[in-house]
Amino acid sequence: MSKLPKAALSLKQFMLRQEVLKLYRTIFRTIRQVPDASSRRELRDWARADFRNNRNQTDELAIKMLLQHGNRSLKELQTSLELSGSGPTDTASHSDATKRS
Repeated sequence: MSKLPKAALSLKQFMLRQEVLKLYRTIFRTIRQVPDASSRRELRDWARADFRNNRNQTDELAIKMLLQHGNRSLKELQTSLELSGSGPTDTASHSDATKRS
């Protein structure tokens, strides 16, 4: 018996899968920064549903388009958080300021 899965991924498919997983993790890390608990829960549910609905997508072009859409949505969320003051702080400038003190 072979230990390889029945349908091993090609290199291109593997790279796309890695890109999707990276986007998924980044979206959830960003959602953690949302201050309102109900908004955070709603965003988590939306992201999970979106990824779940497209889980069986195999068309490379469709996956790339979904990645672009996901990256745009992520950028919008990050921009909203930055504008509201809830976004990530610049740790480099923060550590420089503490070194000077």
